[in-house]
Amino acid sequence: MKTIAVIEDDIDIGSIIEAALTKEHYRVLRAYSGSEAVYLLEKQTPDLILLDLMLPGLTGEELLPLISGIPVIVVSAKVGIDDKVNALMSGAADYITKPFSVRELVARVAVRLRESERDKASPVLVYGDLTLNTLSHEVAVSGTPVKLTKTEYALLKLLMQHPGQALAKSAMLERIAADTPDCTESSLKQHISNLRKKLRDVSGSDYIEAVWGIGFTLRLVNKE
Repeated sequence: MKTIAVIEDDIDIGSIIEAALTKEHYRVLRAYSGSEAVYLLEKQTPDLILLDLMLPGLTGEELLPLISGIPVIVVSAKVGIDDKVNALMSGAADYITKPFSVRELVARVAVRLRESERDKASPVLVYGDLTLNTLSHEVAVSGTPVKLTKTEYALLKLLMQHPGQALAKSAMLERIAADTPDCTESSLKQHISNLRKKLRDVSGSDYIEAVWGIGFTLRLVNKE
């Protein structure tokens, strides 16, 4: 049974979240302030944390950099872009604004837990002769290293986690936001183009295919 820590000072909201997670067979820990959360995390290690930002005492923004090795989903009434970017840059894996859909929250929890398990299972992603090490951030084609920018690496990692699946542009931007919050819808196509060229220059193959009206997919299209 996975354990979720809900760090939320609003008792009613916290109880709604706890009820929804309990229904999905998660074990739930509660903390009502940043200071209480620190004490809780010293005693127990949950599989995931749901964190409010506007907490009494130690705020969520102050608490977030202190958390390591545990995926954190921020659940906050702060809707500003700067608030989201700062939280993601400080280590949050995801950001949900209040009011929120309970179904969406539960779904995001499941996704983050699944990704966490996958990363623990094997740090190396493999697709054809393409390899990506999630620990060292090294990428290679048939053993030949490929130097990527931070954004290109995040995009390739996402595509390799979902080979053959067409990923919508909006979903891609959301999923890589924690690593590259500066990537926008207008710049995404250029980042993909640069990544595709780098892989082709080394392998002679096109790994990334545009899916009309949707986004992109990782698929070996041709060998020149």
